[in-house]
Amino acid sequence: MTETNSIQRLSPILVCGAHRTGTTWVGKMLSAGGETGYISEPLNVLHRPGVLTPAVRCWYTYICADNEEEYLAGFQETLRFKYHTLDELRSLRSFKDLGRMLRDWSSFFFARTHNLRPLLKDPFAVFSSPWFASRLGCQVVITIRHPAAFVSSLKRLDWPFQLQDLLDQPLLMRDWLEPFRSEIERIASQPADTIGQNSLLWRLVYSVVKSLLAAHPEFTLVRHEDLSLDPPAGYEKLYARLGLAYTDKACRAILASTSSENPEELKRSSAHAVRLDSRANLANWKRRLSAAEIQRVRLITEATASDFYPDLSWD
Repeated sequence: MTETNSIQRLSPILVCGAHRTGTTWVGKMLSAGGETGYISEPLNVLHRPGVLTPAVRCWYTYICADNEEEYLAGFQETLRFKYHTLDELRSLRSFKDLGRMLRDWSSFFFARTHNLRPLLKDPFAVFSSPWFASRLGCQVVITIRHPAAFVSSLKRLDWPFQLQDLLDQPLLMRDWLEPFRSEIERIASQPADTIGQNSLLWRLVYSVVKSLLAAHPEFTLVRHEDLSLDPPAGYEKLYARLGLAYTDKACRAILASTSSENPEELKRSSAHAVRLDSRANLANWKRRLSAAEIQRVRLITEATASDFYPDLSWD
């Protein structure tokens, strides 16, 4: 094994990007070969204390050198698959919470005892990805999806985004989002405008991602559409990039996840399921959004989207 491959095998993996861009699918498929231990969204404001002890107060919490003291030790423990059983027990409020605790405890125990490579699936870590790379040694994978597909998915699930969570983070505004302040404040003042909120969120995330990729050529960007059109080839390339073995087991899981025999549309109650007809799903946004909504998404996002989709289509 070369020194580079040895480092890859030991490095944690971070899969991030805007939520609803395929981070769950990518994370699950990268875990399908059995080499990684999957950790889901420690930066979700609703995360369980057994998984990560520090509280998370804002969506897309930004971590950098100026505030890392609050998070560093907690994430180091999470990446060692240390489960905080007592903290979790104190937080239990229902049998559903208990079931989740048993699931998380067992997955952490299995990953720790089998010396698995940590895989953090966390869309909300995208702004903080340089910190995860520099302080925790993560290899970073960033997902992206056509902005209309992203917005249509959130519309279907009725998931608005509170842009105030970005404004409430002075370090995030200072380092990345200050040029967008007036636009964020304007759309944040219109709580019913979910198309505008989510379109602007897409633009903010991927405007920052463009700068991140320029500064960190070692980061890997994957387009949801490319993986959907040819999942085996796309994932084989991604596995190789991350130093993972693309086994028959992994290939079978990927094929099962994307088969044309799967549903073309997931139920709203199964928002995080990963079995879907990947090709059919590519066009779902065209019927979910009205012509006026598509035009609104395009107006807000096209200048940024064209950097990632030179052949971008809105038809």
